[in-house]
Amino acid sequence: MLEVDYIQSLFADRIGGSQFGLKDEIYKFEKIKRAKREAMQRNPGKTLIDLGVGEPDAMADDRVVGILAEEAKKQENRFYADNGILEFKQAAVAYMKEVFGVDNLDPESEVNHVIGSKSALAMLPTAFINPGDMTIMPSPNYPVLGTHTKYLGGEVVYLPISEENSFLPRLDSLSDSVLKKSKLLYLNYPNNPTGAVATREFFEEVVEFAKNHELIVVHDAAYAALVFDGEKPLSFLSIPGAKEVGIELHSLSKSFNMTGWRIGFIAGNAKLVSAFATVKDNNDSGQFIPIQKAAAYALSHPEITKQTAEKYSQRHNRLSTILRECGFNANKPKGSFFLYTRIPRAVENGPEFHSAEEFSQYLINQHLISTVPWDDAGPYVRFSVTFQANDWEEEQKIFDEIRVRLSSSKFIF
Repeated sequence: MLEVDYIQSLFADRIGGSQFGLKDEIYKFEKIKRAKREAMQRNPGKTLIDLGVGEPDAMADDRVVGILAEEAKKQENRFYADNGILEFKQAAVAYMKEVFGVDNLDPESEVNHVIGSKSALAMLPTAFINPGDMTIMPSPNYPVLGTHTKYLGGEVVYLPISEENSFLPRLDSLSDSVLKKSKLLYLNYPNNPTGAVATREFFEEVVEFAKNHELIVVHDAAYAALVFDGEKPLSFLSIPGAKEVGIELHSLSKSFNMTGWRIGFIAGNAKLVSAFATVKDNNDSGQFIPIQKAAAYALSHPEITKQTAEKYSQRHNRLSTILRECGFNANKPKGSFFLYTRIPRAVENGPEFHSAEEFSQYLINQHLISTVPWDDAGPYVRFSVTFQANDWEEEQKIFDEIRVRLSSSKFIF
């Protein structure tokens, strides 16, 4: 009897339609995973140094874990949370005031919890994007908002960010035809992958630009409190008029080492928060209440983030020094745990590199050092300082090994 596979014809066009799963295209993160496995198999006695990891290397604070354990035992906390508990929203408001100087948020109407900022970015286009509408996104960028814009029949306009402009987008480069169709303007500072920080002057420009062109600003502030070297944490919502045009997403994943906990919040314009809450009601039933209570405790202790930022700052100092010794134009970022730098053209008596992906593969194969390549706006690689190390001595051994491995190649820039 002939077997008929009708399933293949039923996939939605947005994920590839009838060709879903049949293409041989391999995405860069899968290529990195495969290259790491192969390199380790060829070098069984050598340790891979993973500088591509995009999440914290440490556990959540013991006190936060304790609150979770304590609250999880309480019978009243077992129910659905829906759009969140007031205790968490109030903690978010207090946190925004203490850390960023934002003192005009209403916990009831201008704040809502999210099950991680990724899920919030995925939901937001549902509230605003109709077929043919546009979302403006800097490039390179974190892509989720754009992915779901496309899923809904919208279009994404990519706005390249360059080192020459401090990795800030040139808003005046957008055409009138694009601006007429655009609804959402996505920003992310401190930035992934570049580590760049925004200035008050830039955010002031954004507010005026959004008003003039009737845009909704979505600021992804996942790394907002992870700044150093005298840089002050900056919220888009601290800018006069920002709440009239936008919202901001905060995540405890990076700032409080709570990646797998999936908790954060959205704050800003009440109408926008309400629209998000309506969509969220039809997507999930809220994060586990004990997680919200533990997160509320974390938000009331921003010194946890300061300690983490200091660790990243020290690691950035050492990594940027090593990279500069090897010829890279590696400037220490002012925020996040990412260091983004242009690749070399070649290795003396070795290969030439025509893309960041080629160079990233070279580092894995020849030096067992993993990075993340970005070719979106020039050939750059992203290093991360969230590698695993239990203490300062172990950190130093890792940095010494990075220096030895990289210095064995003479890079040509």
